[in-house]
Amino acid sequence: MDDIEDIFVARLMTTDLHTVGRDTLVEDAAAVLLDNDISSVLVVDDDDRLEGILTTTDFVDIVAKSQPKAQTTVERYMSTEVVTADAQDTVADVAATMVDRGFHHVPVVDDEGAAIGIITTSDLAAYVSTAGTHTSA
Repeated sequence: MDDIEDIFVARLMTTDLHTVGRDTLVEDAAAVLLDNDISSVLVVDDDDRLEGILTTTDFVDIVAKSQPKAQTTVERYMSTEVVTADAQDTVADVAATMVDRGFHHVPVVDDEGAAIGIITTSDLAAYVSTAGTHTSA
């Protein structure tokens, strides 16, 4: 088994991204989550530069606090101070950030800030669950 300190984010990140624009309606963003059985969407501009993230936790807050009216956009609810990772960051460093900050999703961006992937707690759990099957007794 590889030492987790030697594994880079690029190896575990999901690159099949589901993105929306900041003017996407909240109900449309919710449909993206439900239709794709995912727990977050990245909010990007026309050049795919990351502008924010909207997670299932945000939707709980949306419903609990405001019960959004029709025509409400994700810009109102998205998190904009997004902690990101680089594809060459170590998984150990990103996992530590997730634990320290209580995050379940960390978008991965390139040098221009364009979204190229996302790493989630599910990705980490999948790695840990399969890593043990590759070791010899």
